[in-house]
Amino acid sequence: MYLKSLLAKPFANYISGKTKKWMLTAVEDQENLLKSLVKSARNTEFGKDHYFESIRSYNDFKKQVPIRDYEDIKPYIEKIKEGRYNILWKGKPIYFAKTSGTTSGIKYIPITKDSISNHIDTARDALLCYMAQSGNSSFANGKIIFLSGSPELDRIADIPTGRLSGIVNHHVPRYLRSNQLPSYETNCIEDWEAKLDKIVEETINEDMTLISGIPPWMQMYFDRLTKISNKKISELFKNLSVLVYGGVNFEPYRERLFESIGRKIDSIELFPASEGFFAFQDDQQSEGLLLNTNSGIFYEFIPADEMANADPKRFSLKDVQTNKNYTLIINNNAGLWGYNIGDTIKFVSTNPYRIIVTGRTKHFISAFGEHVIAEEVEHALTNAANEEGIKIIEFTVAPLIAQNEGKSFHEWFIEFDKIPEDLSSFSIKIDNNLRKENIYYNDLIAGNILQSLKINPIRKNGFIDYMKSIGRLGGQNKLQRLSNDRKIAEALYDYTNN
Repeated sequence: MYLKSLLAKPFANYISGKTKKWMLTAVEDQENLLKSLVKSARNTEFGKDHYFESIRSYNDFKKQVPIRDYEDIKPYIEKIKEGRYNILWKGKPIYFAKTSGTTSGIKYIPITKDSISNHIDTARDALLCYMAQSGNSSFANGKIIFLSGSPELDRIADIPTGRLSGIVNHHVPRYLRSNQLPSYETNCIEDWEAKLDKIVEETINEDMTLISGIPPWMQMYFDRLTKISNKKISELFKNLSVLVYGGVNFEPYRERLFESIGRKIDSIELFPASEGFFAFQDDQQSEGLLLNTNSGIFYEFIPADEMANADPKRFSLKDVQTNKNYTLIINNNAGLWGYNIGDTIKFVSTNPYRIIVTGRTKHFISAFGEHVIAEEVEHALTNAANEEGIKIIEFTVAPLIAQNEGKSFHEWFIEFDKIPEDLSSFSIKIDNNLRKENIYYNDLIAGNILQSLKINPIRKNGFIDYMKSIGRLGGQNKLQRLSNDRKIAEALYDYTNN
């Protein structure tokens, strides 16, 4: 046994044991955390503006701190960018994580000396919990891909600023530096295709044991390796044993990824964002991700169907229910308060608290009152594809509202590995699945308000070419699966097989 895996095992067992302890005290930890966060921030400008000094309970907190998105908190961020201290959190941030928003343009998310451990330690703990449970420690001896955005950082008010993945790159533990690929220089390449070529060059002859990234990126990487070598990934990387992923639902990519590899290997799902590291897969046999309740983030939950209300109900962890969609709200030691991160989640267990991510609050289709969400379309497509033995490369869905004769419908754009021989029959199967998933959609079809969905096949690599055309190819960029408008759909006509 190699030294790194030998030394990692006792530490993995320690972290796993520690995780099992705090998962049992989640509600108590959350209640104590809220008190600690409020106390620490009461002398900040935000704390004074919202009378933190008078907050004694969660009910007090809800009265004092409204739900907000980035635009609402932006005035405070601007003061930090001017160089001012004690605005959202004591002192000033040690980083700004720079990210793009759908409505706010570029967002600058503060990371403080108190919150940085949430980002770094949670990723570590996810790997160690897997190691302790599975007994697989051998991946620590090989080469590991931690793909990141450029680790070169700008400065705003003397605060280092860049993509979260680039920031985290500076905090990879020293004992893993010798294992890490690609090189620092390659991670600094901005052009995605040039970067991918360099990653392939640096890794194709290495002993890769763990690969992390979003599933579409991993598939592009595997396709490029196979094209060059004419080999399955398991032939190139005989000791590859773990995929680490997050950001999108794995299911639509699972079959093709494992086919590219040539065998099934373990996978670890993560739920990170610039605003915090919220959950991770702690158990290979259990459904869902363990909510990170003891890492500087106090969570609130708003029933997703109430989010548009003027005064929606807000729950703390102790009052959540399973199988109910919630909008996730965070309060953390980086100074985000009542902050809507834009994701919806569902609890699959409350003992311990495990969640699945069901979609984005702004990514849904409700042009006709159906409010179809990502979880529903992904289930509908995946189940139909599995039944027919069809491999899906990528897809997106938008409403088409009839302007003249005929009824409106949902228009699906799908890139297949091989187009089904009977596309009409496949469309009907997806439609029937979606009708089972969403009662409102079913009522609209049954009532002849909508006609059944239609599929536009996308040509090979069409989605890659589309993402390239809008400057969002590669890295952590993800295709928007659901749109309530026609912007993406209209652009995709240029990439169809028609």
